Amino acid sequence: MSERLQPGDTAPAFTLPDADGNEVSLADHKGRKVIVYFYPAALTPGCTKQACDFTDNLAVLAQAGYDVIGVSPDKPEKLAKFREQEHLSVTLVGDPSKEVLTAYGAFGEKKLYGKTVTGVIRSTVIVDEEGKVERALYNVKATGHVAKIIKDLGI
Repeated sequence: MSERLQPGDTAPAFTLPDADGNEVSLADHKGRKVIVYFYPAALTPGCTKQACDFTDNLAVLAQAGYDVIGVSPDKPEKLAKFREQEHLSVTLVGDPSKEVLTAYGAFGEKKLYGKTVTGVIRSTVIVDEEGKVERALYNVKATGHVAKIIKDLGI
């Protein structure tokens, strides 16, 4: 079971391929706040809703100084299809090795339809300008999550 991050922890550094195969690093966003959200799989109903919510609110979040990066275990090709099919403008990166998911505490045991399974735990980690964890939210709901973040952050 991976350890969950706490406010004040240093956010684990990462460099992962985006939908176009370009490398995206957390370090590229130093000086800005970053909402890193972890979701189980591209092209599934809940994950699509969440990605569309982030895309719809990207301008509001950017204006408030936040960048958004979505992380899933998907390969870049699947992320590209997801982006095209759903008209997403949020940055999506793939972590097939699940190293980053594990480092952020977003991979491990979870309940799925009453059964305990190992998989991606839908999570959101908000990283401040200095690379420290500001908030770490685990087992979040796909629907309504973005609105809750905006409200909680006072945007």
